[in-house]
Amino acid sequence: MLIDCPSCKKKISDKAKACQHCDFTVGANDADALLRKKKMERYAKHQSLQTQSFVAMLLFLTGFGMMYWGEPEIGSNQHSLAMLICVVGFAWYIINRARLVMIKGFNFKFWKI
Repeated sequence: MLIDCPSCKKKISDKAKACQHCDFTVGANDADALLRKKKMERYAKHQSLQTQSFVAMLLFLTGFGMMYWGEPEIGSNQHSLAMLICVVGFAWYIINRARLVMIKGFNFKFWKI
């Protein structure tokens, strides 16, 4: 008989000890293991977005450095490339920061007055 995996929701055998799709161990500790797995996935996603934010900031700084130290003429290919790199890096950084806020959730504590 086929059942849904508690972790990935794909069909697995009811006699399987672990899901062949996500390696989730099916057993008595389903709820605890599932909670741990979800926390680890959330942590990994958070770390990935932080790394992407760092790369985006480096991209922005590279474009800024090209503008500042390269002193390209306005309208030249180097100037256009530096502006493009700055804009892409900045936009990517802002998007990743917004995604990080969404992952953390809006768990802001408001002051009681």
